[in-house]
Amino acid sequence: PPRAGVAPAVTGEGGAVFTMLHSGAAVREVYTGADGLLSACKPQTLLVDCSTVEPATAREMSSAAAAHGCDFLDAPVSGGAPGAASASLTFMVGSDSDAAFAAATPFFTQMGKPPVRCGSVGAGLAVKLANNLALSLQMLATAEAFSLGKAQGVDPHVLAQVMNVSTARCWSSDTYNPVPGILEGVPAARDYEGGFATSLMLKDLRLALDAAAAVGAPTPSAEHARRLYRLSAERGFASRDFGSIYAFLEAARGEPDSISVALAEAWAEEAATAAGESFDSGAFGEEVVAAVAETTAPATATTVKIGQDGKVVAPSA
Repeated sequence: PPRAGVAPAVTGEGGAVFTMLHSGAAVREVYTGADGLLSACKPQTLLVDCSTVEPATAREMSSAAAAHGCDFLDAPVSGGAPGAASASLTFMVGSDSDAAFAAATPFFTQMGKPPVRCGSVGAGLAVKLANNLALSLQMLATAEAFSLGKAQGVDPHVLAQVMNVSTARCWSSDTYNPVPGILEGVPAARDYEGGFATSLMLKDLRLALDAAAAVGAPTPSAEHARRLYRLSAERGFASRDFGSIYAFLEAARGEPDSISVALAEAWAEEAATAAGESFDSGAFGEEVVAAVAETTAPATATTVKIGQDGKVVAPSA
């Protein structure tokens, strides 16, 4: 139970406890469960949660901690396994108290760069979700660019040399390149083992899209990215680093329609589910394959339209 693991850290006043858990439900259980942290910690204990969960969960835990006389900060991290190994993590911190943030800062600087205070409790998570939304798109675009270059006979080392000093320069290319053989010490150099799993990126995208829906922020590109990462996960890359989206794309080389059909099916299934309707993937797949075949046939200029009910409308000139 949680108490057995944390009691030694919370027996004295003025201590600090850091947690990093996989879901909002786990955070609530560890902090407010029957044998949770708040049932054992003394007043003035500094509680810092580094999980990537819903911002609302952080605010809920902050209120619960305050009732016990404790300060709570949300402090999700960026930098992954390499950042943890080199003590160069970036902490995005939400804190309602200047004193609590100051008290936590020495701990942050032992594990990474000087922390960034993003605002009140929950703001750290809001920033983390926005960051990872952008990262998911950045990696996907980088992977597509290198796949395109390779298909045209371009040496990926040459493409990386140009991209990394040009307008396409980004972390996903110059620091965490998804193409095997470009960089050493990154997941792509070890068959995408370790790193930030595709399943975790999918979790963060879900959280980001849920947050966007709650405030009415349009995120069409992220919705498309989520479908692609989901397809990648379903085809065996769930536990591999999210940069394996490059390997997923390479596996579809020569038959890009397979991805287009799968994406259209994923969109239609989501639309049907939202409308409370059943979805026949087999029948839908046949319709899309036929429609895509028409749009890609020589001397044909047709388009495929998908109705609001998720059904393919007959191609029109």
